[in-house]
Amino acid sequence: MRDDPVSTPRILIVMTTVGTQEQALDIANHLVDKRLAACVNIVPGVRSIFRWKGEVIDDTEFLLLAKTVEERYEEVSAAIKSLHAYELPEILAYPAPLADGPFAAWVGDATNRVEGSRGRPRK
Repeated sequence: MRDDPVSTPRILIVMTTVGTQEQALDIANHLVDKRLAACVNIVPGVRSIFRWKGEVIDDTEFLLLAKTVEERYEEVSAAIKSLHAYELPEILAYPAPLADGPFAAWVGDATNRVEGSRGRPRK
C-alpha cells in the first residue's frame, strides 16, 4: 500500500509486446535511458493468438512491462510508437494505486528529469 498518497506519485504499468528480443531491449533501454520509465521487465516466450487483417495469428512475442508515472504516459506511448516495428503496437497502461510508498517514490525519482536521491531498489 502507498505510505503517503499525497507525496508519492501515481504509478502506471505500461505494457507492450514486440516480436524480437532486440526490439525489446531497444525499447526498454530507451525508456530507462530517457527517464521515461524507472524499470522495464522483459518477459520472453509469451504466446499470443490474435486476429490481424482477417487472419488468426499464433505467434511468440516478448512482453514489456514499464513502470512509470502518470505524468510521463504520453511520452512513453510516443516513444514506444516511434521505436516499434508493428504497424499497430499494443500499448496499454494500468494504474497501480496500491504501489508500496518507497517503491512509488523511487519510480517518481527515476522518471524525474533530474536525478533523484533515493537510489536504487534492492534486488
